[in-house]
Amino acid sequence: MDIVSSAHLRNSSRIARRDCLTSIFHARSGHPGGSLSVIDVLMHLFHCELKRASQTRPQFTLSKGHSAPALYAVAAEVGLLHRSELMSLRKIGGLLQGHPHVGTTPWVGTSTGSLGQGLSTAVGMALGYKHQGINLPVYTVAGDGEMQEGQVWEAAMTAAHHKLENLCLIVDYNKLQSDDLNENIIGLEPLGHRWGAFNWNVIEIDGHCQEGIAKAIAAFKSCVTKPTVIIAHTLKGKGVSFMEGVPAWHGSVTMSEDELARALRELGVSEAEIGSYVDGSFFASGD
Repeated sequence: MDIVSSAHLRNSSRIARRDCLTSIFHARSGHPGGSLSVIDVLMHLFHCELKRASQTRPQFTLSKGHSAPALYAVAAEVGLLHRSELMSLRKIGGLLQGHPHVGTTPWVGTSTGSLGQGLSTAVGMALGYKHQGINLPVYTVAGDGEMQEGQVWEAAMTAAHHKLENLCLIVDYNKLQSDDLNENIIGLEPLGHRWGAFNWNVIEIDGHCQEGIAKAIAAFKSCVTKPTVIIAHTLKGKGVSFMEGVPAWHGSVTMSEDELARALRELGVSEAEIGSYVDGSFFASGD
């Protein structure tokens, strides 16, 4: 694992939150809430576990594919994308699709979008690595709303049956889905006990704490008998006060200039720089 300080990761996550929201603003659509909640987890994975590029490498799937703006912003921060490419989000002919696509972002293991499918794909990857004797991990990040999908639990049974100790699922547990609180749609609790009943190694953490994320990944790597699920307790809209915990910011929203400017101020952008985010020139410059 690369040695990256928690302070560096936190600063990189703050930059990625700015970039993520700005790309959604210029796309005129996207999913800010769940993108902001998952950025800290993605930043740790891509800085510390997934950055190396080769044919045989740790694999990653973003099962909650609608949070692609977070994935792209993190990728730009670690050098997998040029920052200017963030302006192509959801544009016809653009590099960055509204959901991850292996044709344009080959550092993701599969294209995703239909919720509930990412874990099944990751199970296949982990099983394939085991059959080939390849000692590398497979990571997948899912949303909590996905836990209401039957396919998730079929995949969970399969992974436990095959003792896929090389498989790590991270649940972005922000307690909200597209319309409301999870508990008002289909309750998930006790989520940890449910995964434990499926014979998974269960770890619960603060999904915004870099030290906690690092310890959880280390615990996953030390478990050699079963797959691991890391339940990362997060806050939807993390980092922007008027988005935090508000279902309306889940997705399919158009941000105004005033809303973007307010969010950027809260994320530490100076007043002098805000205009360059709003007109896109900051990204065009490649800074």
